[in-house]
Amino acid sequence: MGTCDVLVIGGGPAGSTVAPLLARQGYKVVLLEKAHHPRFHIGESLLPANMPLLETLGVAEEVRAIGMEKWGAEFVSPWHEHGQEFRFADALNKSLPMAYQVKRADFDHVLIRNAAREGVEVIEGCKVGAVDFQSDTQGAVVRATHDDGREQRWQARFVVDASGRDTFLANRFQIKHRNPRHNSSAMYAHFAGARRHQGQAEGNITIFWFDHGWFWFIPLSDGLTSVGATVWPYYMKTRAGRSLTQFLLDTIASCPALAERLKDAQMVTDAEATGNFSYVSERNHGSNYLMLGDAFAFIDPVFSSGVMLAMNSGFAGAKAIDTCLSRPAEAGAALAEFDRVVRHGPEVFSWFIYRITNPTMRDMFMGPRNIFRVQEALLSVLAGDIYGSTPIWWPLRIFKVIYYLSFLGNLRQSLRGWRNRRINIRPVDEAGLGAGQ
Repeated sequence: MGTCDVLVIGGGPAGSTVAPLLARQGYKVVLLEKAHHPRFHIGESLLPANMPLLETLGVAEEVRAIGMEKWGAEFVSPWHEHGQEFRFADALNKSLPMAYQVKRADFDHVLIRNAAREGVEVIEGCKVGAVDFQSDTQGAVVRATHDDGREQRWQARFVVDASGRDTFLANRFQIKHRNPRHNSSAMYAHFAGARRHQGQAEGNITIFWFDHGWFWFIPLSDGLTSVGATVWPYYMKTRAGRSLTQFLLDTIASCPALAERLKDAQMVTDAEATGNFSYVSERNHGSNYLMLGDAFAFIDPVFSSGVMLAMNSGFAGAKAIDTCLSRPAEAGAALAEFDRVVRHGPEVFSWFIYRITNPTMRDMFMGPRNIFRVQEALLSVLAGDIYGSTPIWWPLRIFKVIYYLSFLGNLRQSLRGWRNRRINIRPVDEAGLGAGQ
């Protein structure tokens, strides 16, 4: 049996963030990743708030070398005459003007290789099968199986679940639940030859609303473009025997603005799909374990918040674990602060996500006004600047007041949108989702 201070399950952005931070502090850290990097993963759009985290990890230059500069985001609506561009440089915090679009295979590879350089024992092709927790002071025994069939065990003082949407511990504890306030499915692929904007806006992400949800359009540095449709679950049931590739192409054709951007493009990867995007677990920690990023909760990706939330939870997790292992008397307060930080991000974004398809919110996004600096505060949220000292909270409260007043001022339209959403988020049987089907 091997021994370590901390065993991390999963080598995505959350696991590859918490592991090197702990190794720097002298802890013996083992990271187990079931796949071999580089491996495909969806979720290519970073936020400006990622940039300081990458600097602290020491990988900013490596990410710059693989990334497409992203200076803003564009929203396109079939119910509005013109699109609306938001530039991160116009947010309250002027020090976070840009981010990157990245191929996740390359980005995650950079992070996990950095963890190994920092002294983490990185073991790929090793899938965790069980975690047997001991008493509060004894940690846990972790059992895993290598690709060649070998089984191995580790005695760890602390366990970190960074398994992403596998949600290893949440499934084991049976504490993972659908988010009753949101539900969506997605299908996606990479395209070559998509038409991009000119100049600095070339790398901007574009969000296209359409009748059944919204599309993302993410330009990548190698000339490819990630295109995906996040749709209400019922829509996936209308596939009616079509291949997933054809279904995605037919769905794109139903959005003229996006179809125009892709009229000379070719799909160069198989279409893939996933269901039930939104879930949350009852808790994210115990006395000798933490759950980071998607292993705890996942919300709709419309604001590209996933990687930033995962990495930020890694920073918060490293701080909490260091306290638990080095100053046990302070563990309770440290874990409570970790819980507060990890819940904060999804809560901030969820308020907007639950309303983003309502006509009232769409109107506010497509015709923003900066009264009381509310537009600057909204841009700060879009940039992921929600953990620091940027004074966004009073302007955001004013934004919410304006939303509720506008909702009442357009009550019939707003209520119709609210009722439609209640119908649209109802769960359906998600059997049949998958690559190439």
